[in-house]
Amino acid sequence: MFLELIATAIAGIATAGMVMLLNRVTGGRLPRWVAPVAAGLAMIGMTISMEYSWYSRTLSNLPEGVVVAQPVEKSPSFYQPWTYVAPYVDRFVAADELSVRRNADLPEQRLVDLYFFGRWAPLSKVPVLMDCDMPRMAALVDDVKYASTGEVIAPDWVPMETDDPIRTLVCGVPS
Repeated sequence: MFLELIATAIAGIATAGMVMLLNRVTGGRLPRWVAPVAAGLAMIGMTISMEYSWYSRTLSNLPEGVVVAQPVEKSPSFYQPWTYVAPYVDRFVAADELSVRRNADLPEQRLVDLYFFGRWAPLSKVPVLMDCDMPRMAALVDDVKYASTGEVIAPDWVPMETDDPIRTLVCGVPS
């Protein structure tokens, strides 16, 4: 976030400098307001560029085995009018396919690590138990107890849609 702020400020300063140089080359024919307006527009453009490129930059840095299960586009908002024209992905859920664990006694269940990425939010890692047959899932966050068979005791199940992209990725069920 701090580096993006610095990059935005540098874009504004560089643009203002180029406009001032252009004004000197043209013999001072440009109005005085052109440099600050150009700097402001450059900073807005840089901000928009960083917003739209965040998803691809983040994807390129994902480790091997971590796969996007569900991208979420930014809802249009009045303070970002460009989102009405072209929404962008500002958060997504990824599953670590290398962390999927199965229990031979419970073949319909999978234990997987889900990662929740957000544009201006810290990364969250949540171990999740999925029941691929039902379909349902339970986050394993506090005081998880296991039976001797490896079964999770009294998980807090949340129903899922049969075509949920996270279920499709983890369970390998076609949607």
